[in-house]
Amino acid sequence: MVRPCTGMGRKAAMTSLAAPLPAADDAPARDGAISAGPMISALSCGKPAFLVVLLHEEGACGQDVINLALNWAPELPKADFLAAEAPFVTEGGGRRWFPDDPMTPEAISAGLAAVGPKLEAFLAEMLAARRLPDHHLALVGFSQGAMLALHAGLRRPNAPAVVISFGGALPEDDPAAEAVTARPPVVFIHGEADAVVPAAQMIATRDRLKALGIAAKSMRRPELGHGVDDVGIIAAGDVLTQSLKKKPPAAAAQESHDQDSHDQDSDDHDDHDHDDHDHDHDH
Repeated sequence: MVRPCTGMGRKAAMTSLAAPLPAADDAPARDGAISAGPMISALSCGKPAFLVVLLHEEGACGQDVINLALNWAPELPKADFLAAEAPFVTEGGGRRWFPDDPMTPEAISAGLAAVGPKLEAFLAEMLAARRLPDHHLALVGFSQGAMLALHAGLRRPNAPAVVISFGGALPEDDPAAEAVTARPPVVFIHGEADAVVPAAQMIATRDRLKALGIAAKSMRRPELGHGVDDVGIIAAGDVLTQSLKKKPPAAAAQESHDQDSHDQDSDDHDDHDHDDHDHDHDH
């Protein structure tokens, strides 16, 4: 049984490689608890080497975001894609991450503080069940789920491979420098016409992260509102593939002394934000 919920906002239909998957079980998520929702298991049929956790928007459910992974799974056959179900029920039958409805900065900050530890416990449990290290985790969120992914990703004991935010941003006081315990790469994919979370809020969040030494980049989609489109989905898939398939930190450090000049060239290129480089236009 698929729990009733609303679909993700989007400008263009997402490319689907298969029919939507059923929910993980028929039991609804308990109010106040984060639970595992629909999942695409590693296509390699062996033990997963990576875990991608997807966090849906307010009023939606895991079934909505797991559809995104249908586009990414073929390029990451050793990854489990797991949609988490938010802890609170909305009147329309979907779910939300924060206990209060108002999307004011104060309510968002309070919601993040309340639910952030729950998500951390959930992520730790999911990684332990697969016996995976923290850097084999990727977080992908949309809207309210993106806010939570950003908040939690910067507070993990060890950094995930990447955090991808669709239509998300953080309140002005988040993150506080002393609260940051991890510095994963962060990629924002955002509609320039977003009236729910204006692009200016995303840019301000990105710049605060960069000031804290976090590799934060952004990709703005012209004429797109609070949603996702095919170009953003493809870009997110590329980021996931590059982030999860790269060499682990120990191996990278082992080779770094032989590649100083090459690494410098790569760093210079990476300093170009996507919205200042070649992704700020229609494709």
